[in-house]
Amino acid sequence: MDLEKSWQKAIRETEIIRYRISPLQTFKTTDIPYILLSPSQINAKDTVIRKGNVLIHEPSIILPKNYPIFEGFDFEESYHADKSMVSTFLLFRGVAFPSLKFYNQTSTLDIFENPLEKAIEFFKEKLEREENVKAGLIVGPSDCWQFSVLIFVSGMVAKSAGQDIVRLIEKLRKENQ
Repeated sequence: MDLEKSWQKAIRETEIIRYRISPLQTFKTTDIPYILLSPSQINAKDTVIRKGNVLIHEPSIILPKNYPIFEGFDFEESYHADKSMVSTFLLFRGVAFPSLKFYNQTSTLDIFENPLEKAIEFFKEKLEREENVKAGLIVGPSDCWQFSVLIFVSGMVAKSAGQDIVRLIEKLRKENQ
């Protein structure tokens, strides 16, 4: 599948079940754990579980040139696309990520031997029971998981932008006193 088809598929099929409740850190690296659930392409009665973390380095509002760095998303292997090609691809589609470093670390890839709906309920309840306010829960296609994770991360960055502006202004005021 090429980048365009994968992007369109991810837009159609990605659903954020639960965003991270904790805000992003304004002046230091934020670790965003996620659980991505995907219908199995081999057995419709199973769900693929991808657990990982995206590290967003120093998400602040004053940024250098608008050119993000994506590492650990396997774009090279899956799409034969280098990092600059992916950034350019997204930019031409009106998707601009801040000039931050986004580093994905997939920790586990597993099978949940139940359909997607049961997997969603299981992991929602598990996160609530654990009172986990840091992990997000995403549903998306397994063959373009990278874009589903980026959609989730971009939502987190957008949700934090207002708080980042306030914190940045406060920091600038303190520095100029």
